[in-house]
Amino acid sequence: RQTPRDRASRGRNMTKGTSSFGKRHSKTHTACRRCGKISFHLQKKVCSSCGYPGAKMRRFNWSNKALRRRTQGTGRMRYMKTLSRRFKNGFREGTQAPAKARASAAEA
Repeated sequence: RQTPRDRASRGRNMTKGTSSFGKRHSKTHTACRRCGKISFHLQKKVCSSCGYPGAKMRRFNWSNKALRRRTQGTGRMRYMKTLSRRFKNGFREGTQAPAKARASAAEA
């Protein structure tokens, strides 16, 4: 048996939870051209992760993990990975390394 209160609430959505989640089908963010994350806000036209189209990358010291994810050494390091070896040899270019003495020649 229904009470007047049950009849009044029937057919109305009074919740903020489960039934409201079914209405969410529009996209707020899409893929960013610079960082590739789904963080580019379609209405604001700004990436919430990297700050694109701003010239400078978005970074804050209050988020150490975010800094760690995209700091130096997380990419290919096309220039940096050869630097220590080149430094060790005095940044020589266009020459051949001096020949090392053989072990058998050193003994004799």
